[in-house]
Order: sequence, then C-alpha cells, then structure tokens
Amino acid sequence: MKRFFTLLLLLFVLIGFTYATGTKEEAVQTLVYGTTEKVTDLDPASAYDFHTWEIFQNIYQGLLSYPPGETNIVPGLAESYSANAASDQFTFKLRKGLKFTDGTPFKAQAVKWSIDRVMALGGDPSWLVTDFVKSVDVLDDYTVRFNLKGPIAYFPALAATVPYFPVNPNVYPKDKIVRDPSELKGGALVGLGPYKVVSFKRDEEVVLEANPDYYGAQPKIPRIVIRYFADATTMRLALEKGEIDLAYKTLNPSDIADLSKNPNFNTYKLSGPYIRYICFETSESVFKDKRLRQAIGALINRPEIIEKVFLNQNEPLYSMVPKGMIYHTDDFKTTLGDGNVALANKLLKEAGYSESNPLKFDLWYTPSHYGDTEVNMAEVMKAQFEKSPLVKVNIKSAEWATYKEQWKAKQMPAYLLGWYPDYIDPDNYTAAFAGTTGSKGMGINFSDPEWDALFKKEQTNTDPKVREEVFKKIQKMWTDECPTVPIFQGNLYVFTKKNVKGVKIGPTLIFNYNSLYFEK
Repeated sequence: MKRFFTLLLLLFVLIGFTYATGTKEEAVQTLVYGTTEKVTDLDPASAYDFHTWEIFQNIYQGLLSYPPGETNIVPGLAESYSANAASDQFTFKLRKGLKFTDGTPFKAQAVKWSIDRVMALGGDPSWLVTDFVKSVDVLDDYTVRFNLKGPIAYFPALAATVPYFPVNPNVYPKDKIVRDPSELKGGALVGLGPYKVVSFKRDEEVVLEANPDYYGAQPKIPRIVIRYFADATTMRLALEKGEIDLAYKTLNPSDIADLSKNPNFNTYKLSGPYIRYICFETSESVFKDKRLRQAIGALINRPEIIEKVFLNQNEPLYSMVPKGMIYHTDDFKTTLGDGNVALANKLLKEAGYSESNPLKFDLWYTPSHYGDTEVNMAEVMKAQFEKSPLVKVNIKSAEWATYKEQWKAKQMPAYLLGWYPDYIDPDNYTAAFAGTTGSKGMGINFSDPEWDALFKKEQTNTDPKVREEVFKKIQKMWTDECPTVPIFQGNLYVFTKKNVKGVKIGPTLIFNYNSLYFEK
C-alpha cells in the first residue's frame, strides 16, 4: 500500500510538472533569430552600426518613430510636436504615465539629460545631434524644446534616430560610454520599447522579452532570442536544421540563391538604400592627393565585382546618393567610369608614379561585419587596382571594433565600408562623409568650407528646387574630390521558416520585432 501511494504521489508530481512546463512554454513562445552581425557599444551615444541600432530600436524608443515597413513618421514617446515659423525650434509633448523597465517614470528631464550626454561624449553618431541642435530646454515635466542651430526641414527624421533615444539618467553614467550591461547601474539595460533585454552574452546570444509596460500594442511573439554565428555557412545549416526560425545578415550569395528556391522557407528581398563604397583618409595618408583617389576610383569595375562576388544580386552605384532617392545622379559613370585603366595611369603619372615607382597602399576590410564575401571583394578589388602597372596593393583586415579604432587613428589609407540610412534623405549619404564633422567621425577627415556651406544650404532650405540644385552640384564635385567612391547598391535578404510571418522592413531598413508572429 505504501508503495502504491508513493507511485501515486510521483504520478501527480509528474502531471503537475508537465502542466507547469506546458504553461511556461506557452507563456514564453520563442522565436530564434540568427545573424552573423555583432553588437558594439550598448550605448545610443556611441554605437553607430546597423545591428546594434536594430536592437536599440526594439528596446528603447524615440520621441518619433516609423511604423514597421513604412517611411511616414508617427508619434513615439512624444504624443505630438510642433515647430515655430522659422523651423529652428521644435517642441515635443511627451506621453504621460510612461516608465522605464526598472520602474523609473519617464519625463522631459530624461530627454534633455540624454541629448546633453550625447553632445558631451562626442561618440561616432553624435554629429546627428551636434550638427543641428544648439540646446534643449525642459518647459515642464512633459514638454521639451529643441533649439536648433538653424532651420532644419527634416528634423523630425533626425529626432527618430538612435542618438535621440532617451536613456535612464539613473542607469547610464553621465561621463562614460557604456559597452556592456555590467557597466550600468544595476547591471541591466533599462528602456522604454516593446522589448526588454533579460540576458546578454556578447557574440553568443541576446534574449529579449516583451515589455509589459510598453505603451503600444504588446508584441505577438513574447520572446526573441538573437543567436550569433561566426560565419554564414554555419547559420545556413542552423536554418536548414530548424535550429533557428529566421536568418538575416549576412548569408553568402550562393546561400541566398539556394534558399530562395527552397519551398521550406519564406524569402524576403529588401531592395533599399543600402550602399557599399571605399573610403580614403584624406588628411595625412598618401591619399591626401585627390588625383590618387580619382585614379583608384577609375580602376574600380563595379559590374565585375557584382558578378564575381555577389552573383549579380546587387546593382552598380555611381553616386553616394542611392538610386531611387530624390536628386540621385550617375556622375561617377560619366567621369571615372568602370575599370578605366588609361585614365588611372594618366592620373598616377601626373602624381609622379611609374612602373618602377608604383603607388603602394594597404586596402583594409573587416572580415565578418559585412559577411563572408568581404574577403572576396577585397581580393577582386586588389586585382582591379593592379591592372594598372603603377599600383601595388597589400590587403589587410581587422575585426569591427578594431577597424573602427583604426579609422579614428588614421591608420587605414583606404578601407571598405557600408551604409544603412540614419534617416531617408540625400543629406545622410553626403554630409556624413564630406561634411567636416561627419567626415572626421568616419575617419575620412575631409574638410572644405565650400562643401560645409553647401551642406548648410541644403539642410536649412525647404525649397525642393534649391535642394536639388545643391545636391546635383555636390555629386558632381564628389567625382573630383573623391573622399569616397561608391561601388554598389545592395539588396538584403531575410529567410524564415514557413510559419514565421510579419517581416516588415521598408526603406528605412528598421526591423521592428514586434510585427513578427507565428502563423497557426
């Protein structure tokens, strides 16, 4: 009898455990998202890369925001805003009753504190604030005013970018950039977005769970696990084995071609304003001579790169302003062309180089940040450059964190980068690279009063005809100075299991996880 009751007790325990486990699993329905990207600084004042911004856009929130997949700006933490007649002051009315995930009430003081902090720390994306904002005033607990350096027609788009995201003054240090959660008071990220971080293991995984205090609709998937892969091949295998539900950035071109044909997966092709280009350090390196920048630009053969490296999955680009965006022109096509060895040799000889005294330089790339194809791209470009007998190239690489430090220290004369828009406007593809402040942050160090005056003119003028005239002039001037040379405009691909729906990534390239859901 005793044995019978013991077995009965064990049975009840097992039933109870199964029921509890089932309930728990149902409560934490999980989507596993695979990527080869990396997280950098966990600080909106410093991080300036696509993937870290993506996470911020899901755990923090801007005063203004974009609906998933759209380009129209809507209220975020601010329920409304207004501008004065001169468009040099913007006043935001904040939502009442919001609180950070640690319970701290969200008020206007946090907005001012966060903006002042970005301006004081001077991190990589700080130019998005410092180039435009003079000061911030708290008018009351729920009203904040931005005083601008001049009229800015697209300031609402700037206010929707990550450097403007308020952080908790009780958590972030005022005078130090944060890299890991352990450097925060309390040791955890504290935000206002639809998700909150519950676990962070650098280069391994980040676990997000729905924020119950989020002011908007609750996410359809309550738990997102972002899993980090060392290479595209391993990530593809994980998707095919069912270990991950979604794969995004960056798969190899051959993987993209194969998975696109596989009926077991959904394919989302994102055609948008993602561009690739080569940068030159223009102040101290050998490329301070613009003739050498022109020569290297002339030797780039875009169609060959796209065919050999990317299996024709991207498009040649002949301006830093992408195709499909207002004011785009193809000036590089008509001036430097593709693989123009004769022009390159002419320029190199003018600069004093010859076959016995060739131009020697290091071409840098980062091996994982843009996917496994990056080494192939660097090799193809080296071969293109060396089609001129007056050029000798040494390929070097560094991981992303080191790469960023090296461009700041002017240690890379020529290096490959990619750009995802901060805001959808030609200004974001030009001033960021050739304006004095933006260029310094990118390691290009190009500075010219005429260019700065042109940027100020287009930034402060609301007349489309005036802006068009300025941008046409800037794009023409770009082919002469060549602080950067555009290479291609890329397509991005997301692959998911068949039951994963709701991938909405529009021209802003913002990936809002709260639009995702599992189809029953």
